[in-house]
Amino acid sequence: MVPHRLDRATARRLAVRAQLLDANRPTDLLALVDRLTFLQIDPTAAIAPNADLVAWTRLGAGYRPSDLTRALERDRSLFEHRAMVRSMTDLRLHLTDMAAWPEAGRHRDWLAANDAFRRYVLDLLRDAGPLLSRDVEDRSAVPWPSTGWTNNRNVTQMLEFLAARGEIAVAGRVGRQRTWDLAERVYPPGTPAVPAEEARRLRAERLLRSLGVARALVVGEAGEPAEIEGTAGAWRVDPAALDGAPFAGRTALLSPFDRLVHDRKRALELFDFDYRLEMYVPRAQRRWGYFALPVLHHDRLVGKVDATADRKASVLRVDAVHQDVPFTAGLTAAVEAELSALAAWLGLTGGVRRQ
Repeated sequence: MVPHRLDRATARRLAVRAQLLDANRPTDLLALVDRLTFLQIDPTAAIAPNADLVAWTRLGAGYRPSDLTRALERDRSLFEHRAMVRSMTDLRLHLTDMAAWPEAGRHRDWLAANDAFRRYVLDLLRDAGPLLSRDVEDRSAVPWPSTGWTNNRNVTQMLEFLAARGEIAVAGRVGRQRTWDLAERVYPPGTPAVPAEEARRLRAERLLRSLGVARALVVGEAGEPAEIEGTAGAWRVDPAALDGAPFAGRTALLSPFDRLVHDRKRALELFDFDYRLEMYVPRAQRRWGYFALPVLHHDRLVGKVDATADRKASVLRVDAVHQDVPFTAGLTAAVEAELSALAAWLGLTGGVRRQ
């Protein structure tokens, strides 16, 4: 197939529209998650938890974190798996991989060595679930070895592994802590498991639809081949996005984990946007700030806002606005409006305060 030839402006607009960041804003959380394929969970809350911030950026003031909690814990229209919130209708695309995990390696060996521990956890949840991890006794025969924070965190690892296998699932949260239960009590009974190869193909197609354009390393053979002006190598494009519809953009403040910028190399190639999350960088070495929010303006990424939600003072503190390109008066006003909207959504009654 002859590759589609795209200029970078077109590629950027495909990417922005695919991520539901154009002027045609979505209004429904479930439709949003279905389109994006997942919301990443991250506990950092310098502004707000990532899943909530990503949802607000698309849905606006009408979104409430309680909407996400209700969908996960009461309606079961969404599910949490391996730090991702996904549509329950996509569960079928993951069940086969869950059942096969882990195929080999130290994870499989550790589970085999701790089979009695595994059976104890399943029996405990069957009798008393849902439970917090602290409610589960460590009965491991062999501790989990690691040079990182998971070393000897045997209960946590067993729960994570059983969830990865689809035997248990996250049933809800108490604060930031997860509660666990048997998967059969969380997932809809009788959900068919799509065969592995077909599931991988469907997941890749859905992922490309959420990205618009991507490298084959990310989406495999999904979509159709493309070449993008000013970039080297081949891309894949979602053919359904090439509908010729006019593009209308808006201004948005993005989470550092937002999928429009999550692939830093892609952001640099398509948007000329240089960025990294600096929360683990020593303060003196930071260029943009602890949790700097990328700024999208129409089809360009134009800067970063170093901001923090100061809940004690009930203000959104803005330490700096870093302009990658000179801001016009209109762009400055649009960014200020988004900051005010963010402060209002967070319930910060003192509004925006510049340092």
